[in-house]
Amino acid sequence: MGKREMPSSIIIKGEKLPLLTQFPVNDHFQIGVYQGTLSEFDMIIKYKQLLDNDWTRARTPKHIHWAVDILIKQHENPDATNRFLDFLLKYWNSVTPLLSKKERTEALNTEKLLQQVNKESLRYSELAEKGEYSIKFLILLAQLLMLQEKTNYHEAYMFKNLLEQLKAHQDIYKIVSIATHR
Repeated sequence: MGKREMPSSIIIKGEKLPLLTQFPVNDHFQIGVYQGTLSEFDMIIKYKQLLDNDWTRARTPKHIHWAVDILIKQHENPDATNRFLDFLLKYWNSVTPLLSKKERTEALNTEKLLQQVNKESLRYSELAEKGEYSIKFLILLAQLLMLQEKTNYHEAYMFKNLLEQLKAHQDIYKIVSIATHR
């Protein structure tokens, strides 16, 4: 059986990047945040998932993966999913780039962030068994991805555009196009 813990470092383009923190989301998901390469405060986000009683390797989350999960949740429970998307859009508007080590340390406070995620996830309990990903995982992942995106480029908007298109029930091709844009 693979290990639950995130690797203590990852290698990207020959550079060994340390694990900054890890989040044990629940019994099925683990998220790790690594030092990134784009800037001093850049972050690389990886996750592991328990599948068939074995932990996957550390994976890079893709927008398309969680967007598909949101579409599944939206099909099953449109009202709750739209409330969830409203929460994510509101959160997006509150995120600011990380500009210091102190800000990064505060933003990545494992205990505090997990408490917030646990509390917020209770508002969307009706989505808990819908789709592939748990609500706790999606909240934490979205918050970290938003922080990463805005830290790398403070005028970023791709994540917000995707949330807006999901909320507006745009056609699948437009959503996939935004989610897979590079």
